[in-house]
Amino acid sequence: MWEFWSNRLTQIEWTLNPVQLMALLLLGLWVYAIWPKEELQQVIKDKGLQWRLLLVLVVINTLWMLNASIQVGLHLHFLGLVTCLLMFGWRLATVALLLPSAFFSVFVLRQPGEFGAFSLFSTAIPLFLSFMFYSRSYHLFPKHIFVFIFVGAFINAGLSTVFHQLSWAAWLWLAADYDWGVLVDNYLMLIPLLAFPEALLNGMAVTLLVVYQPQWLFDYSDREYLWRK
Repeated sequence: MWEFWSNRLTQIEWTLNPVQLMALLLLGLWVYAIWPKEELQQVIKDKGLQWRLLLVLVVINTLWMLNASIQVGLHLHFLGLVTCLLMFGWRLATVALLLPSAFFSVFVLRQPGEFGAFSLFSTAIPLFLSFMFYSRSYHLFPKHIFVFIFVGAFINAGLSTVFHQLSWAAWLWLAADYDWGVLVDNYLMLIPLLAFPEALLNGMAVTLLVVYQPQWLFDYSDREYLWRK
């Protein structure tokens, strides 16, 4: 066991270049701007919420470790972002998902210096855009349980994959000198293959939560979606 982890650690590139440092600073500014003070205070007070958050982080970390890398930097895995968004709110979800992001950067990408960029383009930006889509759907569509699950969870989760892969591809093209044709042919072309399973996974998870544990969802209310006519 010790030899296994020793070999893994020797394969990790611990350098930090200026571009990676800039991404890390941008991430720090973003986290500072959205810091979920009230949500974190609630986590500290509520042991049940602490266990739920820990359980979700373990599940997310496991999902991300089921990674099908095409080549260095081009990773394919389920995200689970929208379920986290609907359970904890986008601010707390952004901060909490920094933990699996750090684990992924060290043990999968093997470049801790990519932590800032990976966190921005795999969690922060997709979560924010997914929250914006969820927020607009809440105001534009009828308050119905089908809308909450199908639009707020299913479609939103599929779009989160689009947000993630487009932003990560743009980062690799601008900052890592990847050829755009390679990114399109080997990464972006796979968006349709990943978007539907991601949507299905999150849609099923949220459906189960609505049926069995609706109190675990951040702003869901039976009175809002079921009782009000």
